[in-house]
Amino acid sequence: MTYLTTEDVHDYIRGVCFKTGPPGKVGAETEWLVSDTVRPTEPVTIERLAALLEAGGPPPAGSRITFEPGGQLELSSPALPGPAQAHQALAADLDHIGKALADAGLCLGETALDPVRPPVRQLRAPRYDAMERFFAGRRHPSGHTMMCGTASLQVCLDTGADADDGRDRWELAHRLGPVLVAAFANSAVWRGRPTGWKSTRWAIWAATDATRTRPVLDRDGHRDPATAWTEYALAATVMAVPDHDGGPWRPDPGVTLAEWIAGTGPRRPVAADLEFHLSTLFPPVRPRGWWELRMIDAVPVRWWPVPMALAAALVDDPRARAVAAEASERLCRGHAPDPRLWLSSAQRGLEDPAVAACARVCFDAAVEALPRMGAAHLAVLVDAYADRYVRQGLSPADPRPESPVRRSPSAVVRADAGADRNSEPSGGAR
Repeated sequence: MTYLTTEDVHDYIRGVCFKTGPPGKVGAETEWLVSDTVRPTEPVTIERLAALLEAGGPPPAGSRITFEPGGQLELSSPALPGPAQAHQALAADLDHIGKALADAGLCLGETALDPVRPPVRQLRAPRYDAMERFFAGRRHPSGHTMMCGTASLQVCLDTGADADDGRDRWELAHRLGPVLVAAFANSAVWRGRPTGWKSTRWAIWAATDATRTRPVLDRDGHRDPATAWTEYALAATVMAVPDHDGGPWRPDPGVTLAEWIAGTGPRRPVAADLEFHLSTLFPPVRPRGWWELRMIDAVPVRWWPVPMALAAALVDDPRARAVAAEASERLCRGHAPDPRLWLSSAQRGLEDPAVAACARVCFDAAVEALPRMGAAHLAVLVDAYADRYVRQGLSPADPRPESPVRRSPSAVVRADAGADRNSEPSGGAR
C-alpha cells in the first residue's frame, strides 16, 4: 500500500485544487432552510422533503439536490459558461422544486440562520457522527449550529487562465470577502431575539475551530496560493480517521495532518484520507479546482441571483475586475484583509463607511459589466438590490432592532451551548 507523504499533499493541491484553464464558468450552491407554513416552529424532515421532490421528478436543468445534516435543502447548479446561463438553469430548477414544496404547504426560508427553531441533526452517517463527536469533544458547540441551523449561498468561479492569473483572482476573492459578508448579511435574529450581528451565521463559523474555518490568505500569507493552502491543510486538525473497509471511524485522533503523515495516529494515511481531510476544511474561499466562495449568507428568494452575478462580474469581466481590485485593495490596505475586517463586516454590515464605499463601487462596476457578459437582465436585478440595500448602507439583515446588544462570537457560542444542553449534544460540520 502507498502511504501519503507531504510531497503528495503538495502535488495533489497544486495539480487538483489549483487546476488552471480558460476561466468563465460559473456555478452556485444554494442552501435553504425549509419551513411548514402552518407549523413554522416544527422541523421539516428530510424524509418528507425527499419524498416530495422525488415525486416531482428531477430538476429540469440538471441541478443536484442534496441535504445538509439539519435538513437544509441544497440545490447545486452545473458549472456553465457565464452568469446568465448559470442563472437560467438554477432559476428553472428552483421554480421546479418551489412548486413541489408550495403544493405541500412548505416554503424556502428567507434567512441564513433559523430564527426560531433549535438546530437538530437529521442525517445519520459515519461522517456526521464523527464530526459531531469532534466538535463536542473540543467544546465547539457552534459546530452543531453551523451544520444544522445555517444556510449559505456559495458561488463557484474558475481558478484562472494560468498561475499568475489564478494568484490575482485568489487575492481579489479574499479582498472581496468582507464586502460580500456585509452586503448580503441576512442572519440578525436567532432563537427569536436579535444577536447584535448582521451576519450571525458568520460569527458562528468564526467561533468554530480556527484551524479549519479561518481565511487561508492573511496579511502575512504567501503570494503562492497552492503553498498557502498546502500549509493550511497540513496544520489543520484531523477531524476523523475513516475506516475505508466499512468499519467504525475514529473521531478526533488529536493530530494535525502533518503529524499524522509523520507517523502519529492510529494508522498511516493514504490518498483517500487527504481527500476527506480537505472536505472538512471550511475557509471562506476554498480551492477545489475552482474557487468556492463560502462567506455569503443565504438571501431572500427574490435576490438569490445577485451574489452570483456580482461575484462573476467582478472576477471575470476585465474592466469590472480592475475597478474591484483597486477598490478592495484600498479597503484592505494590501493584498489581503485583516481578520478584524471580516468580523467587523459580519457585525456591522455596511455601517462601516469604508466597507460601504467599496460595496457601492463594486455594485456599480458589476451593473455596468453584466450587459457585456450577456446578462443584462441580471444587471437590472443587481441594480435593484443596490438601490434597495447597498446604496442605503443596508443589507437584508436591516432594519436593525432598536439598540441591539453587541456580542462577540464567543458570547454567541456560549449562548448556543447553554441552549443545546436541553436539546441534542453539540457537534457537526459541513
